[in-house]
Amino acid sequence: MWSFETLTTKGLPQYRFYYAGVAGAQKLGPRRVKFTFTEKGNRELPLIVGQLPILPKHYWATRDFAKTTLEPPLGSGPYRIADFEAGRYYVRERVEDYWGKHLPVNIGLHNFDRIRVAFYRDDTAIRLALKSGDIDFREENQAKAWALDYDVPAVEKGWLNKKLIRHQLPTGMQAFVMNTRRTVFSNIKVREALGYAFDFEWTNRNLFFSQYTRTESYFSNSELASRGLPEGEELAILERYRDRLPARVFTSPYRAPATDGSGWPRENLRRAFALLKEAGWIVRDLKLVNRDTGERMRFEILLVSPAFERIVLPFVRNLKRLGIDARVRLVDQTQYINRLRSFDYDMFIFTWGQSESPGNEQRNFWSSPAAGNPSSRNFAGIQNPVIDELIERVIAAPTRESLVARTRALDRVLLAGFYVIPHWHIRADRALYWDKFSRPTTPTKSGVLTSRWWHDTVKTAALERAMRADISLTTAETDTGRPGFGAAAMVLAGLLLIGYVVRVLHQGGGKNG
Repeated sequence: MWSFETLTTKGLPQYRFYYAGVAGAQKLGPRRVKFTFTEKGNRELPLIVGQLPILPKHYWATRDFAKTTLEPPLGSGPYRIADFEAGRYYVRERVEDYWGKHLPVNIGLHNFDRIRVAFYRDDTAIRLALKSGDIDFREENQAKAWALDYDVPAVEKGWLNKKLIRHQLPTGMQAFVMNTRRTVFSNIKVREALGYAFDFEWTNRNLFFSQYTRTESYFSNSELASRGLPEGEELAILERYRDRLPARVFTSPYRAPATDGSGWPRENLRRAFALLKEAGWIVRDLKLVNRDTGERMRFEILLVSPAFERIVLPFVRNLKRLGIDARVRLVDQTQYINRLRSFDYDMFIFTWGQSESPGNEQRNFWSSPAAGNPSSRNFAGIQNPVIDELIERVIAAPTRESLVARTRALDRVLLAGFYVIPHWHIRADRALYWDKFSRPTTPTKSGVLTSRWWHDTVKTAALERAMRADISLTTAETDTGRPGFGAAAMVLAGLLLIGYVVRVLHQGGGKNG
């Protein structure tokens, strides 16, 4: 009860929003609490309340819960913070007497004694640290780096594993998000038109080495994604709102605009011009202006990652071909977060992750009340009564089959609103790790989940022998006059090996870090 009260009064605003359906809590005994709910049919909310983090009241009695701290707080999980240096690293160590160690749900998990997580300024430094053996594991999130940056001897020799690990998880929606609170994006035809300026095929071929699939659903890579034309229960649900929905919901499945990948999407831009004209925008002096006011269409694309500039700039080029004054603004993380919270942006890039069982979180993503909540993820500012009702239907779904049908209906209506310009997804995790770990051989739906991995002493020993043998062979070749490292390089290689071995010994055999 104290944890519930503390989180909903002093915790992140999302707790107040998420638990808004809880009327109160009542103590029934030393180990029993009764929660009363304000709504009927929300089958998921009791389960969500059952996941409430339980905080140690005695620990926080002498501390201010609302203030930040560098003191590791008291927890009850499988790991504790053993060491840290703010902004550089932290070390987690396994709790030997962890209360949940022998629960069936935890068997095979949490196998590392110590896990050291290091922080770097940018991804380039992380990749260099990985290739030099300074860190043991990385999930790569950039297609260009995956294709080009790991063509190194360590990968060629099998010391550094480079694996695509397939998964069966919903990939959600990554997209250019348009803030419909802004007048420029308030017209659905404008939002639809702007989607024709993004040339995914050219981007995928030239920037991503054809690694990605175009996203065409908010629940992509899952059975929850809408497909074809609505039928069965999904159609019956949508029929109730036929007079409030675009006709396309019933007549044509959503398809993202496609191009030939040449970089000059002429037909797409023509279609965009036609839609913009219908919305009241015309071209004057090579500028797209409002037919009534003469005001030019202009907006800013907000970024926090420099890596996205190379992706956004070709999109901006096509927008300029439409006469639109689109600009890219790169800001630091603090300013970025503050601007999102205050809805001070025109367009930016965001990813909504999804689970296999969507429910109450959909209110936080798309509902009208969430549109005015700075802690919500309704960044598009969606305020649509039909979407509000569909969300409630998803939450109240009585069966799995019904949940799938209702989620597909919600997905279809969201897509028909053109609130975002969908990006792409990949159905695998791109993992790189030194060959000192083992993982389950049976494929898992979750892909990479390092809490299931373990340190393999046999592999570690073999890796060290291979590295020593490689340096010895190189030394012999140099001594006999054949091509080798050279004296200075040999000294450096020897020092690197010594440093590597010392690091492994110091960390107890190359723990995950």
